[in-house]
Amino acid sequence: MRSKTQVAIIGAGPAGLLLGRLLRLSGVDNIILEARDRHYVENRLRAGLLEQPTVDLLDAAGLGDRLHREGKFHEGFELRFGGRRTRIDMRELTGRAITVLYPQTEVVKDLLAARDKTGDLIAFEVSEVEPHGIDSDRPTVRYRDAGGSAHEIQADFIAGCDGFHGVCRPAIPSSLVKTFTRDYPFAWFGILADAPPISAELIYAHHARGFSMHSMRSDRVSRLYLQVAPDDTVENWPDERIWTELQLRMGAEGSPRLNEGAILHKSITPMRSFVTEPLQYGRLFLAGDAAHIVPPTAAKGLNLAVADVSVLSDGLITFYRDGDRSILDGYSELALQRIWRAQEFSRAMTELLHHVPGQDFEARLQRARLEGLVASRAAMTTFCENYTGLPFAGRIHH
Repeated sequence: MRSKTQVAIIGAGPAGLLLGRLLRLSGVDNIILEARDRHYVENRLRAGLLEQPTVDLLDAAGLGDRLHREGKFHEGFELRFGGRRTRIDMRELTGRAITVLYPQTEVVKDLLAARDKTGDLIAFEVSEVEPHGIDSDRPTVRYRDAGGSAHEIQADFIAGCDGFHGVCRPAIPSSLVKTFTRDYPFAWFGILADAPPISAELIYAHHARGFSMHSMRSDRVSRLYLQVAPDDTVENWPDERIWTELQLRMGAEGSPRLNEGAILHKSITPMRSFVTEPLQYGRLFLAGDAAHIVPPTAAKGLNLAVADVSVLSDGLITFYRDGDRSILDGYSELALQRIWRAQEFSRAMTELLHHVPGQDFEARLQRARLEGLVASRAAMTTFCENYTGLPFAGRIHH
């Protein structure tokens, strides 16, 4: 079966769904293909800290009602080291805040509900997806639907929003692609606990035994993280050991002990950075995890995907509205500027807070950097400007 559209979007994660939404609002026809079923997409557990520019763009896309009703806007966070506590007031320093308690899962649900209302096609459980002719004026995407029937979509452009393991990035000739990677010597052990959080704001803790973090999923459920070795396993961490280690690392003068409760979920997340260049070839454009991965410390993953889409949607809308390809042609260069700034901040925050055993000299430097950060209003302001989110490069939606 053959069909036509203006933009074929591969991947129904936040990047693909948001791109489809912004294009539809400007009258640009699009089709989304997704390898997983809808239930998986809607319930895929992902953390989420929304930067101010991300919230602004979701508002512009008509997706802010539930977010503002159920999300929590945090104006500061707490930094702990050396047994001391320092609250950093992001609102006072930058005029901006972050949104928590509204993880990526909820953003995806909102995007899917909005697409249901417009009736635009989204094909779930597709297989054998193959972009063709991406260096021609008539690219196509071939795939099989959930029933095994073959389809071909002819499009003007293809958006590769299909994640790190997707088919779009490998479609660009390898001789033209350069990748940059960095693996970190630690991982995050994350838990969901049926225990009320001790703070409404995020707590980041630097300790000689390793990094830890406290956040909330609701007024009754806490989300906590521990730095562990990259080859560690969930089986090595019985509940009693988890709580003992968290209490030790999170301990600080004047702070109450963590509330303990039943642990509902455990997982280990590796820490790595990845960027591919360029983000475009012919009529194929990469966005989200297909283009980059950041360590979770600064929570830039979802926000970078939204930033990519801000630029890419502007380029596509401008092309169809004005016949102007200048933004599209410059998409890779423009998006990569923000990507690399986010990578740098994520690396710096990761290396600031995580302890590497056996590196005593580096540990002393970490302490000096932490002391310098909390002692300087200028340093804290720069940190918070990056943490709450640099402005998006897109123009149409602002």
